[in-house]
Amino acid sequence: MSNDNIFNSKTNPIPPLRPDLEVVPIRENGNDYLYFHDQRQYATSDLALRREIESLLSLIDGHKSINDLESYLGEDISKDELLDFIKFLDKNRLLYSDYFKTYADKTENNYEERSVHSSVTAGRSYPSDPDELAPLLDNAFAGCESAASESHGSPRALYAPHIDPQVAMNRYAEAFATIKEIKPQRVVVLATAHYAGLYPDLYEDHPFILVNKDFELPLGDIKCDRETVNKLSKASDCGITLRDRAHRMEHSIELPLLFLSYLWKHDFTVVPFLVSGLQELMYMEEGHHGTLVERFSTLLADEFTEDEETFFLISGDLSHFGRKFGDEEAATAMFEEVGNFDEQFLEYGVRNDPSGMLQLISEDLDPYRICGFPPLYTFLKSMPGLKGTKLNYDLWDERERKSAVTFGSILYSVKK
Repeated sequence: MSNDNIFNSKTNPIPPLRPDLEVVPIRENGNDYLYFHDQRQYATSDLALRREIESLLSLIDGHKSINDLESYLGEDISKDELLDFIKFLDKNRLLYSDYFKTYADKTENNYEERSVHSSVTAGRSYPSDPDELAPLLDNAFAGCESAASESHGSPRALYAPHIDPQVAMNRYAEAFATIKEIKPQRVVVLATAHYAGLYPDLYEDHPFILVNKDFELPLGDIKCDRETVNKLSKASDCGITLRDRAHRMEHSIELPLLFLSYLWKHDFTVVPFLVSGLQELMYMEEGHHGTLVERFSTLLADEFTEDEETFFLISGDLSHFGRKFGDEEAATAMFEEVGNFDEQFLEYGVRNDPSGMLQLISEDLDPYRICGFPPLYTFLKSMPGLKGTKLNYDLWDERERKSAVTFGSILYSVKK
């Protein structure tokens, strides 16, 4: 991308620091730094600057120019040097500038136009080298052979986590081993949209984000069912959109697909949906989002209820709680109350009771931030005839950050 529109003026106001950046003080080798965390992944990754620049950053408010800041610089820094520093910030996409806006738009548009989604988790949450990954999965599934042969009836859907496999590999194996032997031709994925809230104008009326892309994974690519995607995308007034920029950084679809790519050797395709927050449901069940959920779930029911070649994969974790997530208490002090809440949530899921689940979530407006609620609730509305079996439940105790995440799995089957 051209650097022609990087900020370069001593008289114009300096663009402010991007408000969506998280600036985190860190200490390394006895030195203090500011680390810039960008959940949108626009900024240069792993960028940290000496903490001495913190006071200067506080002066960059979108109103002051280089000339305006001259009196703050002291004798050791010239206006030319300050301008070079501002250019550095802009080049690394830390400022809310014309250069940044152009870069962001180009990044998002390029992603939407792509036909393949390259993994954002390979090499981070698990090895990207197939020769390293396959033995790791072999070991995880070695103790789950009995689960695959248990009498669960005819599996039609699995609610499974998307937490980092590094902290939940065995739980993933327990869940996915139950579907090892089935051979559906199509998988409809309903997964949490963690980033849809960054684009409120795009997804407020379109909470069902259809990802029209193949998935590039270490153990083999998974193809998108473009014929079905095309058909569903034409359904009017169901809240579906093909604008999938919220999926660019997303892990909630590809992590469960990783396990299908390992277990299943037959050809199958996916119809991948992200489901955004649906927060309005907690205030009014029959409001705008409620209407969209009813239409969308009816569409899925009409299309797939009688289709034995279609399997549903619902991707969602459970509670997110503790200091990192905004609670005043450390997560360890909340284990019992969260466990009781999760137990009720999973029971509503097992019984296929979306009304009870919504009432539970709505009582205190999703007090423990269950990210799996939107996709699981949508699935229950779509497939009311299926009952579930709870497979497991666990917790990741991130004690150093006084936080935790819970997760669990439910298998839905047609009983023999």
